[in-house]
Order: sequence, then C-alpha cells, then structure tokens
Amino acid sequence: MYASNTIYIVGDAKAPQNNPITEKFKSYFVAFVLVKETGEIVDAECSATIALTSQFVKYLFLHKNINDPLLVTEIKNRYFGSSQKALLVALKDAQKKYNQIAALSTHS
Repeated sequence: MYASNTIYIVGDAKAPQNNPITEKFKSYFVAFVLVKETGEIVDAECSATIALTSQFVKYLFLHKNINDPLLVTEIKNRYFGSSQKALLVALKDAQKKYNQIAALSTHS
C-alpha cells in the first residue's frame, strides 16, 4: 500500500480532560505516513471518536510537508474541534521525531 521510501511516525499529546478522546484513548495521537527523504505527508490519521474528524484532519495534512509552518495556521483557522491544542502539540511532536530521523539519515 505504501512505497518502500515511506516511514510511519506518531505524534502524541494529552487531550483535554473533558474530551471523549481522553476517555477512549487516554491521549491524543496523530499518525503520519511520510516520504522519508522529503517529509511529504502521504497519509494521516488521528485519534478521534467521530470518523469525520479523522477524515478532516487527514485532508488538512495530505500532500503537504511535515515541516510546513502553514500547517499550524491551517489548524488554527480551520479545525475548531475541542482537541485543537492537542492536535497542534501532537503535530509538533511528530515534526520533532521526523527531524531526528531525517538528521540520522543524512549522517549515515
């Protein structure tokens, strides 16, 4: 399903206490399938109690670069779910993980 040059990264964050996601998953996760060399997002999914939420988040990220600063703007301007802050933190965590992997790849 995914090309051999892709990697899987999960960013996580604490979800708000009054959020159904917290009750179901205990944390908030956003998962990415990325092209390792470029950081292009080829698939994404998040922990959500409503399928439409995960689908919407996927299309916010699809075919963009994991390090694109406009992703934060896009989330702030378009995603008004109760997990907005958790999504931003999880994205930042995933970016950090990707950048660590990318740095290791350039030193190999």
